[in-house]
Amino acid sequence: MTTTLEQPKVDAAEPPPARRRWEPWALAALLAGTAVAYIWGLGASGWANSFYAAAVQAGSESWKAFFFGSSDAANSITVDKPPMSLWLMSLSVRIFGLSSWAMLVPQALLGVGSVALLYATVKRWFGAPAGLLAGFVLALTPIAVLMFRFNNPDALLVLLMIASVWAMLRAVEDGRTRWMVLTGVFVGLGFLTKQLQVMLVVPPLALTYLVAGPPKFGKRLAQCFAALGAMIVSAGWWLLIVELWPASSRPWIGGSQNNSILELTLGYNGLGRLNGEETGSVTPGGGRGDATAAMGGAGEAMTDGDFPAGGPGGGGGMWGSTGITRMFESAQGGQIAWLIPAALILLVAGLALRGRAPRVDTQRASFLVWGLWLLVTGLTFSFMAGIFHAYYTVALAPAVAALVAIGSVTLWRRRDALWVRAVLAVTLLATAAMSWVLLGRSASFVPWLKWAVVVVGVVAAVAVLIPALTRGRIAAVVTLAALFTGLAGPTAYAVDTIATPHTGSIVSAGPNVEGARGGPGGMGGPGGMDGAGRMGGRTDGATAPAMPGGTTAPGAIDGATAGATDGMGGMGAMGGAAGGLLSGSTPGAELVSLLEQDSGNYTWVAAAIGSNSASGYQLATEDPVMPIGGFNGSDPSPTLEQFQQYVADGKIHYFISGGRGGGMGGDGTASEISTWVQENFTAVTVDGVTLYDLTS
Repeated sequence: MTTTLEQPKVDAAEPPPARRRWEPWALAALLAGTAVAYIWGLGASGWANSFYAAAVQAGSESWKAFFFGSSDAANSITVDKPPMSLWLMSLSVRIFGLSSWAMLVPQALLGVGSVALLYATVKRWFGAPAGLLAGFVLALTPIAVLMFRFNNPDALLVLLMIASVWAMLRAVEDGRTRWMVLTGVFVGLGFLTKQLQVMLVVPPLALTYLVAGPPKFGKRLAQCFAALGAMIVSAGWWLLIVELWPASSRPWIGGSQNNSILELTLGYNGLGRLNGEETGSVTPGGGRGDATAAMGGAGEAMTDGDFPAGGPGGGGGMWGSTGITRMFESAQGGQIAWLIPAALILLVAGLALRGRAPRVDTQRASFLVWGLWLLVTGLTFSFMAGIFHAYYTVALAPAVAALVAIGSVTLWRRRDALWVRAVLAVTLLATAAMSWVLLGRSASFVPWLKWAVVVVGVVAAVAVLIPALTRGRIAAVVTLAALFTGLAGPTAYAVDTIATPHTGSIVSAGPNVEGARGGPGGMGGPGGMDGAGRMGGRTDGATAPAMPGGTTAPGAIDGATAGATDGMGGMGAMGGAAGGLLSGSTPGAELVSLLEQDSGNYTWVAAAIGSNSASGYQLATEDPVMPIGGFNGSDPSPTLEQFQQYVADGKIHYFISGGRGGGMGGDGTASEISTWVQENFTAVTVDGVTLYDLTS
């Protein structure tokens, strides 16, 4: 037994234990529990993010809209992402009919699949206990719980990124080129899900294989190029078709200013996210002027007060402060940070334990790829100056879960060494401290839990230092205490997330958090929005804080109860019955009936500024509604001349005021169209919404 600080000897090959009888039952319990958790009360969130829900509805009606990811079945404009995640939901709606369940159940199943695949990836080289722990941690990560119950693209993105690591580690195991090709395919499909975000996992994949792949270096390099080719083909076929398709017969590429999928890829969804220069965005540097101009009169107050001017390691602005501590700040901490300190400590210790293993050791390769995933993605999120939302952190969840699982199991198996027990004790103390901080930010949320976590964590840390307490039956008690320390906080957040409906474009998991800040929808501080990104985020009916200027925003946006004054002036974020930048419209029965009259005579039953404003009307009528200007209302689609021609041809029945810009609203061509309609048609009000009959 090793009792000194010396490095314990590690065998060249350390296979996981043989399969035991309980393993299939434990896996079945994990997956069944995950499915129940992710599907339970799923319909309570309604259309969730109505921006994507409208595209799902359009794709279920039109195969052309399905292929392009159009916001409406008449194919006026696409969403600002590739359509792969929409395809799964649209197919479900085609089969089962339009409903919240039909749309969201595929997302929940993607979550179950992600847990299963992470289990399989970890179990293959570390055994079933590690695989089960990895799956359990992923399933309970608060932001993962939310994203697998929501209709954003992130659910499919997470599954495909895990799949890419699984395939690459299979290549490390046997050196076959086909596994690297499959790795590239998964990355390419991830590109068709959320464009360049999936590229954050490419450096970890490539570096790990170049270090640990069995063939000689020249062949390893050639295999990486084969993976690159597979990635280009699996993503490029769709890009090529879209780019070569005549612009006159396809929808405008939403999020681009020049109707180009390449521009969208490299600009708004690419480098713009890193440097903050997202053309067409509403942020400073994004082509819409400064924050004050973008947000109307409220903008000045928010820019100067509620958005931090700086932060540790960097600047700040519309999307919060940048810096090395960003993932631990109020807006992001409760989503993902619970086990990040543990993951980093266990990463270093795990690599140290595998230090004497051969170059091709798959266990060390596992530590390397998951660790690089966490570091590359985490640092990118921490310092990116462009659009950033707390829910992006779901991309860190698999890496954190895997590192915690493989690290803790590896160290536990080597616990005879004093330094290993010391590392385990430090890990438990760091985890307890992190939970104390995160739970303390929500004073009214199970206030006793942070004390319980700290007490149990300290006891468990002391216990692992005593060799006699890490053997026999008492070791099971210590293990349970360690699991409570690490998972009690995330589990409480997960339960709250499951019990709370979420709607809108910017959402976050768990309870309200004091001092949380972020982009629109995540503003906090005095006079700001609820701390956890709840502008259009939660629909639990909680009392909403005061908006700048004294206007009170609704805590729930559901149906006719959402007709609150747009307190953000030009931003239009809170919406109301007409919707806004971040929340879908909620038309009343009379307005829906009016839009449905003679709907078959028109290409679009209505047009509205911004995709979210248009989305609610489209989902209520299941008829195309033109979203002028796309998501931000700033895309030059259609031009004033095109819109006038549509009106002259009798293709659009109504123009609906409000939405993205508040009042008539919008920017650029959207503003021109609004002004032209206002000057040439008569306004009427139905269910509190102003609209214009363009055929009168």
